[in-house]
Amino acid sequence: MRKVWVLILLGVFLLPACGEPAPNFSGLVVDDPGPAPDFTLTDQFGNPFTLSEQQGNVVLLFFGYVSCPDVCPTTLGVWRMVHEALGEDAARVRFVFVTVDPGRDTPERMREHLAIFNPDFIGLSGTEEDLERVYKAYDIVHDRVEAPDSALGYLVNHTASDFAIDTQGNLRLRHVFGSTADEIVHDVRLMLQ
Repeated sequence: MRKVWVLILLGVFLLPACGEPAPNFSGLVVDDPGPAPDFTLTDQFGNPFTLSEQQGNVVLLFFGYVSCPDVCPTTLGVWRMVHEALGEDAARVRFVFVTVDPGRDTPERMREHLAIFNPDFIGLSGTEEDLERVYKAYDIVHDRVEAPDSALGYLVNHTASDFAIDTQGNLRLRHVFGSTADEIVHDVRLMLQ
């Protein structure tokens, strides 16, 4: 009888150690993953885009603007490499770019700009009130900075990381600016499993 109890106790203590290991993500893991804040905005073709309707896909969500001189085109270039590296799996990933400069980022400008990187990328805008709700939900910094010596007239300082939302609609990760395409591909593939 003593051997039976020893085996039962060993099973109780060893079984949890034999379970599935936690995924080893490259990005910054959200401490307590939960549903990503939902929103509906308008895409570059004039169609409504609702985040919660994307379940079943991984969503990479970035806040930027078309006239951005550095961070945004770099991020979109990395996304292009991620899309290419994913091959057929890219059909299950939504690359979503939300403007922080709605005054200049018209649907036409966003459509033309995103198509340079990949025509599958989704560019979103909306009313200032709708956008402000989304910025607040994701804690997005976006400050207009006058640049009188620039042809642009002004720049927008903004949060420079993307958010990764898993196939169940949970906010799982953040990829900081400078994350490589390989790191993001690794994380996306884990979330697609």
